[in-house]
Amino acid sequence: MTDTQPQFLTVGEGASARQIAYMTAPGRTTDGGTATGLMWLLGLKSDMVATKAAALAEWAAQQGHAMTRYEYSAHGQSDGDFAKATIGGWLEESEAVFQQLTEGPQILVGSSTGGYLALLLLRRLRQADPSAAARIKALVLIAPAWDLTEDLMWQKFPDEVRQEIMDTGVHLRPSDYGEPYMITRKFIEEGRKHLFAGELFDPGCPVIILQGVLDKDVPVEHARKLAGFTKGAEIIEVPDGEHRMSRPQDLALLFDSISRIANS
Repeated sequence: MTDTQPQFLTVGEGASARQIAYMTAPGRTTDGGTATGLMWLLGLKSDMVATKAAALAEWAAQQGHAMTRYEYSAHGQSDGDFAKATIGGWLEESEAVFQQLTEGPQILVGSSTGGYLALLLLRRLRQADPSAAARIKALVLIAPAWDLTEDLMWQKFPDEVRQEIMDTGVHLRPSDYGEPYMITRKFIEEGRKHLFAGELFDPGCPVIILQGVLDKDVPVEHARKLAGFTKGAEIIEVPDGEHRMSRPQDLALLFDSISRIANS
């Protein structure tokens, strides 16, 4: 049965407990077992009914793939205050969703910040729960914003913005996609616990990176660096692609990439 309305999963305990909104849809079951499932990890300040998420859910249903999508705390209908959000908190939520709401082989499909969290989730499971990590058949990443807080924020901020964050604890970063992003000192400092820092990473499964060459938020050079230190990663560059990667041709590339892995 497909959930057409959000359900809620409790993550954390006591004062840190929060309700995480999610939606699931079943996959097609055949004599060979259940088709590979998809787990969607959304981008910063997005939600699980945005363009790519909705298109992927529709395509997954047509192809018989189970699909799980959810919203990090302080996103969409999930609990939380963005001023208190951290990469570690979102990673905890992602792990809870994977462990409690998915079953069988899964392809993690992450966009921007979601691509970073997909990488972090795989790394955590490979270290702490290899049997769970073995369920991850592949990662398909759209403009993955790995080491977001350090490489794409702190290191790129001018001195006056860094000083503002250190002095006041927050900076409102302008966005082309709506209201400014609230970047807190806590978000930056906690993020340093979750860096890849360009060190060799063996994912133990295929990793496909879809990257727009014209992306201003996650530069193509950033994606190329990820492909360089991630063993066996494949990068597909879209010459006229920008950050959203949600045009019909971009979605077709996404679906084709997932199909190649799911059917291999």
